[in-house]
Order: sequence, then C-alpha cells, then structure tokens
Amino acid sequence: MRKRTAWLSAVAALAVAAPVAAVTMPASAASPAVLPVTVSNNTGRGDAVHLYVIGILNGRWGSVNSGATFTPWPAGGLPPTPAPDVSIPGPGNGGSTTIRIPKGLSGRVYLAMRDKIKFFITPDGFVQPAPWAPGDPNFNTLFDTSEFTFNDSGLWLNSSQVDFFGIPHAVTVTNGAGQTKRTGDVVADGRNKVINAIKAQPGWERSVITRSDGTVLRVLAPGKATDAGLFPANYLDAYINSAFAAYTSRTLTVQPRQAEPNRKFFGRTVGNTLRFTDSSGAEVATVDKPSTSNVWGCDGVFNAPNVAPFIQSEVRRTICTALVRGTLGTSTVEPVYDANAFYKNSAPNHYSRIIHANMADGKAYGFAYDDVGGFESLVNDGDPQRAGIIMSPFGAGGTTPTQPPATTPPTTTPPTTRPPATTPPATQPPAGTTWAAGTPYAVGQIVTYNGVRYQCRQAHTALPGWEPPNVLALWLPL
Repeated sequence: MRKRTAWLSAVAALAVAAPVAAVTMPASAASPAVLPVTVSNNTGRGDAVHLYVIGILNGRWGSVNSGATFTPWPAGGLPPTPAPDVSIPGPGNGGSTTIRIPKGLSGRVYLAMRDKIKFFITPDGFVQPAPWAPGDPNFNTLFDTSEFTFNDSGLWLNSSQVDFFGIPHAVTVTNGAGQTKRTGDVVADGRNKVINAIKAQPGWERSVITRSDGTVLRVLAPGKATDAGLFPANYLDAYINSAFAAYTSRTLTVQPRQAEPNRKFFGRTVGNTLRFTDSSGAEVATVDKPSTSNVWGCDGVFNAPNVAPFIQSEVRRTICTALVRGTLGTSTVEPVYDANAFYKNSAPNHYSRIIHANMADGKAYGFAYDDVGGFESLVNDGDPQRAGIIMSPFGAGGTTPTQPPATTPPTTTPPTTRPPATTPPATQPPAGTTWAAGTPYAVGQIVTYNGVRYQCRQAHTALPGWEPPNVLALWLPL
C-alpha cells in the first residue's frame, strides 16, 4: 500500500510534445463528458491565484487547460528540465474561475498564490514539488492540492493534508438531482487556529514554515517535518514499544470490515511481532514492530500485497491506523471508530488532531489512512454535474462561501492515488483473465494486464484507453 501523495514522484516519460485534443470518452447518462469545477477564492488575500490541472488520461501524464484540452508532458532531461508553464489564471479574492476536467482523468488540481509552481520533468518522470525540503524550488511558494478521479462511475474529489496544511479549501459535488455534498471547510479563523495550536505544542513549532514576508506557507505533517530535520525521528518509539507490549498478555481483536463484524482476527505480541490467527487458530497475518517513520508513512513493515483473502493487508492497515490515532495499546478491538478516543496516547499526533478539531465537520486527510471509519474530507457522487473547490478565509475575514453545505456526508471512499480504502470481498475473486476493451467487469473480478493482476473495484464496461494501470479508480493492483 502507498500513501496518497506518492503518485507523482516518478511517472512514465512522455515523448509527445504537441498538444492533443481532450480524448473523447463515451459519456454515461449520469455525467457530462467534461465536468465543470468552479474554484472560488474566499481567502481575503490580494495575491494572484494560479491553477494547475495535472494527471493521467489514457495512459499519458500531462496537463489540462481551461478548455479541457489535455496535453501530455514532453520528454525531460537530466538534471530535470523545467516543465512548460501550464498554469490557468485563477480567481481574485471574492471571485471564481471555472476549470473543466475531461472524463477519464485522474490527478490533482494545484492551487498556488502569488508565485507560480515550478514543475520539472526527467526522461522517465515528473518531479513532484517537495516544499518540505529547503532546497526545493517551491519551498517559498504558497500552494496546496485537491485530488480527484472522474470517470463513468462518477467523481471522487478530496482535499488532503497528508503532507502539509497550506491553503485550506472545501470540495463539493452537485448531482443531477441538485443535491450538493460538501466537506473540507475549516471553522471560523480555522487556518490561524491550526497554525497557532501547532506552535503552542512544544517540539512541534518548527513544523510551521513561514516566508520572509511573514506569510505562513504551510504546517508540515510530522513525517515530512522529520524528513526536513525539524521533528524528532524517534517521537513515537516509546509509545510503539508500549503499545506492542500491551498485547503480550491480552488479545487484540481486529475487525477490519465494518459491514462484516464476524470477520475477526486475534493478535498477541510474540517478541517484536504481533501475530494474528483466525477463529480456527491458524496464523493468518503478522505485523513487526515498526519505526516512527513507518507509522508516519504507513509503509515499511505495513506494506503487504493486496491478494485474496486480503487478511495481511487489512490487518497491517488497521494497526498502522491505530498507531497514528493513538488507540493501539489501550484498545482490545481495532479499528476504533470513536473519534473521542483518538490522539490521547503518550505521544499524540497533534498535527492530525488539531486539523480535525478545526474542520467544520471534523473530516480531514490528516494521514494516509484517515478514511478508515470515514473521517476523510472526500465527496463522491455517481451522477456528478458540477463540482467546486472553495479556498477558505486565511483569517476571520474573507467572503462567505457561495456554495451550499453538504446535504449528505460522503459514503464511498476510493482514493485517487493509492489502493482503495473500501474493503475487498470476503470470498476469493474468480481467477484472472486478460483485460479486454468492451468487456463488462463486475466488482471483485480479477484480470491480468501486461503481466500484472488487477481486481475490479467498480462495475463497468472496459473502454479503449481504460487499461487497468490508467484508471486505478476502477482497478486495484494485486
């Protein structure tokens, strides 16, 4: 499993430099071929806003202009060469700008204020901005991102604080019945409250990055602050030791699927490893004691192949989530779904705690698996007609958001940049066949493509250009 933000760090080279028209995808009855997304600026600041729509369409990485025309990235060089300027002029304070996303695109909308983002490309990749690193060309640029997937199954759009908290913004989707879902709004003066609360936590204040003109650019997530040398690398070590030791004499029950309460696995700590058995007593999963870095990234010892019956991956995902939220060690059943129990351990994740506490609906992507239990800031609809990104006030001022609040909370959570948060089927899917365009696929069905196995996440009929690696909203690599 990979964290949400890993998708742009290394991608295939694109040799096509000439613009190509937005690929025409067969439109479903549920949604338009091009989705309008209105970006509203309620920041209260006079900075120019620059927008970028970057993602993958039909296997090609590139950018989309304001008219929904997709242009692949040209080939880059070594050292990385500057990418073309693909910025779209954004709205001034109190205004709005509509961008358009073609169906079949999965990627990100970047929001930058005052300065443009500097993107770079290599012969075989696209260099993602890493603003936590002082030497990164975008270190002094105020920006943030929303992630999305738009296809015949609908729209998934989320804000993310997995790496940092910079420009808070709400996301919305409105369907054909006129119903709007909305999440991601901070409370009144929420940006300042997050910044000031982090500064007030001893040892966390260095993760607040301020530009020479006094503008707070971002608050770094603890993993990124550690990478930048601004946060202790052993912060969680004592807590992890205590949490694992708690299960040497009592059993931890993992119930990874809310809809299947009888799917249970039972863990005890043996040495430095949590060992899990099923109801028959057979060992089905193990989790070695992680480092602090493993927990922040939900990687390393938490990596596991997503193969049927999915026990190892589900158990490891659950344990990482419990360590980040601080419930492991005191709980006897995981996941814990009571938010009042989160972040009360001996080494709390104050970053995620404070961000959630300052969201109007309590939802955020404070870490990669914040979708466990439905705590993520994501909207989804199978019948999207329009969407919105609303940049929140930076202080108590700013203009009032112009779009209505959510009528219902999001209930489906297939992320755009990493393996899905939804649970896989309890029974083993059928054996794989070779993927083919024009074939109807059911949820759970296994196919192979270029020697890699994929599991269908959403029922659909395959289309040319929708090969499994191109539409991870539909296919899960196994």
